[in-house]
Amino acid sequence: MHHKVHRLIGLLAALAPLAVSAQSTLTLDKVKASGAITLAYREASIPFSYLDDKAQPVGFSAEICNKVVEQVKKATGRADLKVNLQAVTSANRIPLLQNGTIDIECGSTTNNSERQKQVAFATNYFYTGTRFLVKAGTAVKSLDDLKGKPVVSTTGSTNFKIIRNLNEEKKLNIDLLGAKDHAESALMVQSGRAVAFAMDDILLYGLRASAQNPADLAVVGEPIQVEPYAIMMRKDDPAFKKLVDDTLAGMMKSGEFEALYKKWFQSPIPPKGINLNAPMSQELIDNMKALSDKPAT
Repeated sequence: MHHKVHRLIGLLAALAPLAVSAQSTLTLDKVKASGAITLAYREASIPFSYLDDKAQPVGFSAEICNKVVEQVKKATGRADLKVNLQAVTSANRIPLLQNGTIDIECGSTTNNSERQKQVAFATNYFYTGTRFLVKAGTAVKSLDDLKGKPVVSTTGSTNFKIIRNLNEEKKLNIDLLGAKDHAESALMVQSGRAVAFAMDDILLYGLRASAQNPADLAVVGEPIQVEPYAIMMRKDDPAFKKLVDDTLAGMMKSGEFEALYKKWFQSPIPPKGINLNAPMSQELIDNMKALSDKPAT
């Protein structure tokens, strides 16, 4: 018994620093004490967060992150706040947030139930769903229009799995083809080897915009399995989440958010002056009023 008590005391002593460390990860306290905040960016998530021709992070999400920083300066009284930038990938973005290397990630991260067990998400600021890239004029408005036809998707993507599952469930007899990357998938449509390419619609808009003749291609169909993107933060930090949510709410109510959307999704963007011509989805229009952080399933 005596031995067990000693072991318990030892265990509690070992856990004490962890408890202190968990408390110290409250972002506004951490930022105020250190005088610095670290923003995460993506290197190639066009037009959300990516490097321009001067290797500087730019984009729709990057600008929203900058607005959050303005509010953090006010909340902490640190007008002199230093802003550090840290590149992240799909693989390391959550670990780097959890261990305190980064304080906030404004990229193209899907807010889903699985990730919500590890991190927190702010109000959803973009919605994307699986749609189809086809040759302009092709009579395809829905998945049912592709019965018995060749359809391509990129191997290893969630979109490939979605179409494969729906093909089996609905017995559509689609000839589902796999391509190694998005560029090859688009080429298969352009060359006539596939009638449609199934992928996240925002990526399809980007591919169409960068094609030699964008007018030859169209993005069609109602979105299948719509997923929201949102700003990612550490869990159990209600004060910081409220600040980020309030920043977005203010932008959405004032019209600033809509103007920013037009700048990055419906106007020429750096470095090549390509216009994605991607209209705002009904889901996003609705969420500008609802201000929901509801995850995808």
